[in-house]
Amino acid sequence: MIGILIIAHGNLGESLMECAKHVIGNEPRQLAFLAVNTQDNPSELLPKAQQLITTLNTGEGVLVLSDMYGATPCNIVTKLLTPGIVEGVAGVNMPMIVRTMTYRHESLMALVEKAVSGGREGVVHFGADSCDRFDAQAATLNNKKS
Repeated sequence: MIGILIIAHGNLGESLMECAKHVIGNEPRQLAFLAVNTQDNPSELLPKAQQLITTLNTGEGVLVLSDMYGATPCNIVTKLLTPGIVEGVAGVNMPMIVRTMTYRHESLMALVEKAVSGGREGVVHFGADSCDRFDAQAATLNNKKS
């Protein structure tokens, strides 16, 4: 299984991890986070990130997700990258996390593509009627299952 490391500002990584546990319904394995705070020295965080990579990689690689391209967490990720072994994606969000947790059995590069598509497709402009249609579709599906 591919390991997943979230490197993000403040509590974001931990919060996303906790939300993933809620959505997935169990304790995800090989999932960790590293918080980057304003007082942190990035060069001191790098060895911690490297240790997490070592722990998470059981031979299939590690996907490292950061919150914002070009920011300190992402800059740390760039120092961890090893093509085909450690890959990075910026812009982490809940749809991306759920997608990556679902497809961890695929190859690392396939997981990179799933992460990017999950993050992109999870950003949707909607109105109140959109949610009403979703609720109606869900109710119809539940009635068919009964």
